[in-house]
Parts: sequence; C-alpha cells; structure tokens
Amino acid sequence: MDYYIEPVARLISELSKLPGVGNRTAQRLAFFIINMPQNQAVGLANAISSVQAKIRNCSICCNITDADPCRICQSDLRDKEMVCVLEDPKDVAAMERMKDYKGVYHVLHGTISPMDGIGPDDIRIKELLSRVAAGKVREAILATDPDVEGEATAIYISRLLKPLGVKVTRIAHGIPVGGDLEYTDEVTLSKAMEGRREMG
Repeated sequence: MDYYIEPVARLISELSKLPGVGNRTAQRLAFFIINMPQNQAVGLANAISSVQAKIRNCSICCNITDADPCRICQSDLRDKEMVCVLEDPKDVAAMERMKDYKGVYHVLHGTISPMDGIGPDDIRIKELLSRVAAGKVREAILATDPDVEGEATAIYISRLLKPLGVKVTRIAHGIPVGGDLEYTDEVTLSKAMEGRREMG
C-alpha cells in the first residue's frame, strides 16, 4: 500500500475489511468512489454513518430496526402467537418477500457453532425462551439454515421449547421448484423424502 497516498491507502484498507472483498476489489471500489460526483460520495458516507447511528435491535424480536419495537412487532395485522425463528436479520427480508407469512419473528443473530466458539449463550436464545415463557406463543417455526450449525441449533431450541407446551415445527427442506433430481445432492434428497406429504 506504500504506493498509494495515505487517504487512498486508508480507504482501500477499510474496504478490504468487508466480507468477500479482497485487496483487488477494494482497490477497484476505492477508485470508483474517488471518481464519484462529490454529492454521491457524501451520500454514501452519510448512509453508512446513519445506519450505524440509527439501527438497533428490537427489544421483542431482536431484528434490526430504527424504531423500538420494530414495525412488524407493532403491527396489529400480525399473528403474535406464531413466531418464526431465524438466524439473521437478512432472513426476515427473505421471509417477507414471500408475502404469505403473517406471524412475527425472532432473530437469533447466529447459530450454535462449537468449532467457532459460539455457544447457546452467544446468540438470542434466552430472549426467545422469555417470549415463550410469557405464554403468548402457540407455535415456534424453526427456520434456521439446513446446514450442520442450523440443524444443531434447531434441535437445541426444540428441546428447550417443547417442555414449555408450545408447538415446535421445522420448515421443510428439499428440492427447489424447477430443480432436477439428477443434480440434487444426497442430503437434500433425504430431506425431501423426510418432508414428503400425502397428495389430495
């Protein structure tokens, strides 16, 4: 980085800290920003600063929000007795795009991963248990990813919730619509077989 002047080197260094951004991509982004019109560059800087200053976690569902409680938890149109448990705030956006789910959410902010030193106390399981223990939840839908950590987290949470008298369900996993059986891996096929249902 010695061949760049200090402000450019600093920008490249900061951009390279972003996930999936290597040094070359950081350099390309830095020079793109340098060549932006001043008002666009200021707008980008203000958006980054604003998101850091205004975003916090909802005190009910732990999703990111700029108002507490978040708009989903505040809504009278949502079924507060049905809670979909997700790993990450990005997953809420994915569920909302579906437009079929009318319940509320609980965001864990991660999964149990002993290999990475992440245990049950490092994610938002206690907050979920408090919601369920308050007696206002009839069903918890576990929608963590179908990978090792997601499955382990779903099993762990299920064991904690069932004694509390709440219905615990797991989203089905299987072959995507438009997918080909010959290109589907064994784990996905196995999950699809487990999740099979009778046809009407």
